[in-house]
Amino acid sequence: MTDSIIDARGMRCPWPVLRLARAMRDAVHGDEIIIVADDPIAPGEIAAFAKERGVAITTISTEIGNGWQITI
Repeated sequence: MTDSIIDARGMRCPWPVLRLARAMRDAVHGDEIIIVADDPIAPGEIAAFAKERGVAITTISTEIGNGWQITI
């Protein structure tokens, strides 16, 4: 299992979701991806993207800010 952390702070949508898509493309079953973004649109975009792909998503707090954990 590999954990990836994506720091998408300062990026405007769609960039956080594009970074997440790239990480998911390289992930295998059981991997966890953490993404932190500060664009106000990002939470909805990330949640919709995860739901569309049928992956679990939870809100978490990280050392660099609030974000989301996606489990592949």
